Amino acid sequence: MTSIELMMEEHVNIVRMLQVVRIACTRFMNENEIEYDDFSKMVDFIKNYADLHHHGKEEKFLFKEMQEQLGQMGTNLVKHGMLVEHDWGRLFVSELLAAIESYKAGNSEAKLDIIANAVGYTNHLQRHIIKEDAVVYVFAGQKLPEETLKRVNDLTDVFEAEARQNGIQDKYSKMLIELEEKYKDMDES
Repeated sequence: MTSIELMMEEHVNIVRMLQVVRIACTRFMNENEIEYDDFSKMVDFIKNYADLHHHGKEEKFLFKEMQEQLGQMGTNLVKHGMLVEHDWGRLFVSELLAAIESYKAGNSEAKLDIIANAVGYTNHLQRHIIKEDAVVYVFAGQKLPEETLKRVNDLTDVFEAEARQNGIQDKYSKMLIELEEKYKDMDES
């Protein structure tokens, strides 16, 4: 599997978690009860799987090569597009965490901020993933030289092997399945 194919596969997992987040927000909105442990797991998945693991590969390997080898178009697409969107996603998560802490401290208005930032993140990342799959990855696959794509694949293989030794893929796959199972009933109603 190539690095790009792997990252597209990871997008599928991330989108699945985004759906869980939306359902959890709907439950919180309707039932006025927040599952702090579940939100903690969702944020863990977002920060460590979607951002550190997935975006980490993009930023360290693929996007780096695109900026170095594809001229102004590659730089604009990555630096002024994808990296800005990664940072915007991080802002949503940071604001979500602050809102959760505020709500825990008794600020009932923070409920709005929890839902707004969580749903804002899901909407933002879904659009971001569509752009990467349909534009960025296609552009990189067509324009980067074969030897560069091979280097990105090799670096990704090493990165994935280290992550596998640390149990990253297994941990977040299990977490995703557990949360999907818990929140699937809400999705069907």
